[in-house]
Amino acid sequence: MEKISCTKVVLPGESEEKSSGKIGYKIVSRGIKCEKLRNLIIRAVKAHKSNSSNPASSTPGESRFWTIGITLLLIVMWACGMQSMAFHNAKWPATAKFQFAHPAVLIPERVYRNNGYLTVSSNGGLNQMRSGISDMVTIARFLNLTLVVPELDNTSFWQDNSQFGDIFDVDHFIDSLRDELRIVKELPPTQKEKLKTQPLYQMATRSWGNMSYYYRTVLPVFKKFGIVHFLKTDARLSNNEPLENVQKMRCRVNYEGLRFTPHIEKIGKKVVSILRKKGPFLALHLRFEKDMLAFTGCTEELDKEEVKELTSMRYACPWWKEKEINSTHKREEGLCPLTPGEVGLALKALDIDPEIQVYIAAGEIYGKDKRLDDLRAFYPNLVSL
Repeated sequence: MEKISCTKVVLPGESEEKSSGKIGYKIVSRGIKCEKLRNLIIRAVKAHKSNSSNPASSTPGESRFWTIGITLLLIVMWACGMQSMAFHNAKWPATAKFQFAHPAVLIPERVYRNNGYLTVSSNGGLNQMRSGISDMVTIARFLNLTLVVPELDNTSFWQDNSQFGDIFDVDHFIDSLRDELRIVKELPPTQKEKLKTQPLYQMATRSWGNMSYYYRTVLPVFKKFGIVHFLKTDARLSNNEPLENVQKMRCRVNYEGLRFTPHIEKIGKKVVSILRKKGPFLALHLRFEKDMLAFTGCTEELDKEEVKELTSMRYACPWWKEKEINSTHKREEGLCPLTPGEVGLALKALDIDPEIQVYIAAGEIYGKDKRLDDLRAFYPNLVSL
């Protein structure tokens, strides 16, 4: 037990001064352990009790003295307890707060016969890439493949040169899913040597394919070539896949396996903190950017010059197969994004507070001011780039 030094003990309700006529008791215990001091008082109290059995031997003054003595005992015991806790906290701060730092233990690795290596090029915007990577992990899991950490598309509309490790925590991605499949940062040396003598087999898998397609058509390709590269990752797996465990796997990758780097997470938390300063807010991802309208062919509320500009953009893109698009039919089928004005109507119908702070989380809105004015009419506290 650590030594304490109690210079003065004041009884509850009493001041340190003697102006009230009450006696202030000063206890000096430097060099005396709390346990020893407590034992001395306990022995004295026991002696008093034995004496008090003989009424003639006790006086009112003695009774008052021993009453105060017992109170002092309680105070000293409390002080000793506090001192012990302070010492314990200083020496073992983590355990004092009841926080136990468990060592990071990797989850058991799933053992399976590897049917080949899957390499992929994730295309589209970040959201499409994230969704596509979730599909690729799921496909690799159920085909018993080894997945190489995906490459990110650097030739898209955004001209972003970031790679997987710049955005996502690679080690967490690998370790958090190791009980489902094997993920490696790069091909093993033996496989790299293999590619020196044979070209890498590349394929674009079917859009919205189900697992039956991958078992029947894609798995035999891996067994033949050993290493296969998927040219695209977006919309490769059906959203209506009937197998529940397939959907669970996609969700696990998206919400658990893909975690942003610590640097990005720190910035994200700071941004959210700033956004909250003005109260509740709504981050609105309007899908009304130039490229979205050009490639979907949706021209609702656009003038002739704007339609002409978007059509030219679509024709200038060699990899976009659908050139002639009937905007009216697209819209009737529900395949067009809502206009900003329509989004305002939808939010109003959902009873979203018109005074809420609305932040536009999207690229530059096509026809920026005149289109956003339609939304601002419903939600005046609108902030955009």
